[in-house]
Amino acid sequence: MARYLLTRAWQSALTLLLSTIVVFVGVRALPGDPALALAGEDRSPEALEAIRRHYGLDQPLPVQFAQYVERVAQGDFGVSIRTGTPVSSMLTTALPVTVELSVLAIAIASLLGVGAGVLAAVRRGRPAEWFANALALIGLSVPHFWLGLLAILYLSVATGLFPASGFVPLLEDPVDNLHHIVLPAVILGTGLAAIIMRQTRSAMLDSLSSDYVRTAKAKGLRPRAVVTRHALRNSLIVVVTVVGLQLGGLISGAVVTEQIFGLPGFGKMTIDAVFQRDYPVIQAVVLLTATAYIVINFFVDLLYSVIDPRIRVTGNPA
Repeated sequence: MARYLLTRAWQSALTLLLSTIVVFVGVRALPGDPALALAGEDRSPEALEAIRRHYGLDQPLPVQFAQYVERVAQGDFGVSIRTGTPVSSMLTTALPVTVELSVLAIAIASLLGVGAGVLAAVRRGRPAEWFANALALIGLSVPHFWLGLLAILYLSVATGLFPASGFVPLLEDPVDNLHHIVLPAVILGTGLAAIIMRQTRSAMLDSLSSDYVRTAKAKGLRPRAVVTRHALRNSLIVVVTVVGLQLGGLISGAVVTEQIFGLPGFGKMTIDAVFQRDYPVIQAVVLLTATAYIVINFFVDLLYSVIDPRIRVTGNPA
């Protein structure tokens, strides 16, 4: 087990280092000169040179990268070129919103998706499966922005059940926070639930037709025990993989939902930084997104070894 953890840890560290290099070089490959954007109307050579010198843009790329890694290791992501605000302060404000939205959305999606997928597999060829497949198809087909607009129109404007926009920090008022975040999370989780449902159903069908499930049935185990203790557990490898990938994607991919519901998360900050060529903010956002993927996948690997002990020995999903 220790060897398995060490192998996954150094692989994750190497991936993070490569991601840092790609992010650093890729941001500087964007078209346009940030010094021109910062100079405003005063675009004299002296002003441009002063701006480049102040932000270190006149240094060679290896020097800039070494300075960047040293600052990031200390938790310093630099200062926004456009606003002069420390990037770490901006992340502290925006990141909790997106993380809370993503975690709640993936929890709702997992609950609905796994439940519907198991039901569809167990009731194969029956109305329950047809109904679950129909809901999954609707969830995959309906765009989130359209569903979000309908939810605001009918559940916020018409009935007043939920706020149409805004956000309240969790520590400030947990009840009001849940009141504001639950509707965007449900909207964001519908499409994810459909994906999880389809993957769960497919994995469950494979498990239910396997030899060990037939043996469990022949031994006289109750149907519920066969499904939950044998078929579902061996199907969770696929489900955990999908959930991990979707959670990592939500941290950077909830832009549309955040814009529709007016949530001050990663979405608006990322879009503004890209359009304004704000290098420090772009680097921080992309680096944190890559780190989130790496960390989440590391924990997914740990869950593999819990679900299937054979992975602790072989190092690969069985």
